[in-house]
Amino acid sequence: MLDVLCSARFVDQAPLEVYAQLLDEGIYLCSVSTMYRILRENAQVKERRRQARHPARACPELVATAPRQVYTWDITKLPGPVKGTYFDAYVMIDIFSRYIVGAHVQTHESGLLATEMMTESLLCMESRMSCTPIGERR
Repeated sequence: MLDVLCSARFVDQAPLEVYAQLLDEGIYLCSVSTMYRILRENAQVKERRRQARHPARACPELVATAPRQVYTWDITKLPGPVKGTYFDAYVMIDIFSRYIVGAHVQTHESGLLATEMMTESLLCMESRMSCTPIGERR
């Protein structure tokens, strides 16, 4: 039975499919549970189809050697005044100096708000003249 299950015709099929095909041809060798038992005894109960092998990829690593080279950002939930209410704190940080480049607190999470916060923070970093301190923003 193991030879039948491992034959070129059935090697990539589940025992239930093998059982059904053999029954369609009028051949009964054993039950599906027996097929599984035989495969289990021979350590072959696994995904029988050929699996794609994905090459290992290196995780990109950003390295900053000075301030203002690499920024990161995050959205953090802050508890509100009433149980079950939250505010979203958008924060942008320089990874070299750990300086908070910009921060906004909003009532909801939005990609548009994140984009606006990043744009405003970067413009503020470029021209410090027109920048208002973080504590004075409303």
